[in-house]
Amino acid sequence: MEVFVDGVAVEVEPGATALDAAKLAGTWIPTLCFDDRMAPFGACRVCLVGIEGAAPVASCTTPCREGMRVVTNDERVQRIARNVVELVLSELPGPPAPHTELADVAQRLGVGEPRWQGALHPEKHDARHPYLVFQHELCISCGRCVRACDEVQGAFALTATGRGFHSNITAGLDSGFKESSCVSCGACADTCPTDAITERFLFDLAEQE
Repeated sequence: MEVFVDGVAVEVEPGATALDAAKLAGTWIPTLCFDDRMAPFGACRVCLVGIEGAAPVASCTTPCREGMRVVTNDERVQRIARNVVELVLSELPGPPAPHTELADVAQRLGVGEPRWQGALHPEKHDARHPYLVFQHELCISCGRCVRACDEVQGAFALTATGRGFHSNITAGLDSGFKESSCVSCGACADTCPTDAITERFLFDLAEQE
């Protein structure tokens, strides 16, 4: 079917999303909870786009239809995306590490230091796993690690807990990665956009700097 992204016509397969169409058109859309190895989640609301005749929608979960017109450069959706990212940054203890996905999204959206400081999670590091370290204060509750563990690896070692600001991720009923069903595949660390879950040797290197 034919879909238009910022006026550019692209042909998409049935079941494709607005985000898929944007990629085919060579247009970048920011995402935080999305990983193309997993089913779309639509939680972060950073990937909002305008759809002609409709309110802004999450591009990762919006299926294409024949003749649909997607607008990615709409000022309203860009403002929403910037505000969401700024809110996420306001709850972190410091700027995200430059190599992280969150840092890249913030830079490309032109989001710098937050205009306000949100409540911060206390520093808490779970280093009970021989290969992985979980820095809870860096978790933005995007859910990618849980879904990677479930959908990619099938280990079901991670669980989302709490609600709102108090939401976080736990492993093995909070007994830690080591005592959970974790198989040390590293899928959670690979998909994490903030380094909340990272490989131990990388964590140790950062601590030495």
